[in-house]
Amino acid sequence: MKFDIMTLFPDMVKTVLQSSIIGRAQENGLITVSVHDIRDYTLDKHKKTDDTPYGGGKGMLMSTQPICDCYDAVCKSLGDCTKRVIYASPRGRMFNHQVARELSEYDSIVILCGHYEGVDQRVIDEIVDEEISIGDYVLTGGEIPACIIVDAVSRLVDGVLSDKECYENESIASGLLEYPQYTRPRVFRGKEVPEVLLSGHHENIEKWRLEKSLEITKERRPELYEKYMEIHPPKVKKKK
Repeated sequence: MKFDIMTLFPDMVKTVLQSSIIGRAQENGLITVSVHDIRDYTLDKHKKTDDTPYGGGKGMLMSTQPICDCYDAVCKSLGDCTKRVIYASPRGRMFNHQVARELSEYDSIVILCGHYEGVDQRVIDEIVDEEISIGDYVLTGGEIPACIIVDAVSRLVDGVLSDKECYENESIASGLLEYPQYTRPRVFRGKEVPEVLLSGHHENIEKWRLEKSLEITKERRPELYEKYMEIHPPKVKKKK
């Protein structure tokens, strides 16, 4: 799978995505991440990529020409493949695991990172397929959202994680928040690992984990709990 990120701050994106699991996935050829500096495409001799907005207002707006020329170059490099162009924006669809799954079905994801007061609307109308928000708050730019989207989608690509269970049974992906987990030592500062996890009885362990996931989800994310229970209603034992 290929990711192309169009940004004014390429080093910011590269620093995050060249590390850890995503970095190894690139080294192993499972995904490709290309970061494009929008400034390289401006025709302005001073490398200017923004201007004052029509109608007045504070701040600067990213201009059409550098972004669209950058996008044209990206498209030439992609050739004939299924792609989705995303603009990271607070007014977009909320990003979640289901959206990540949808995006993982494409061959290529192109992400435009806005900055300052955003981008000229004509850019969005011309090249963007969808605006996506990572939450109800405002950031200084789209670079962090872009990294989050790449990370979440990449984990769903075959081979990036060692086992499908690594992402299918985690918080949110399973429909529930994750159960508590423990490792050595068995006792730490007087607190012991739950006995059931030491029993070796896999059926009881899975039952305990599900019960804990249900408890935590019901307490912290009741809307997720209700949705899960609609899909997985408790089984009612038939009277003999």
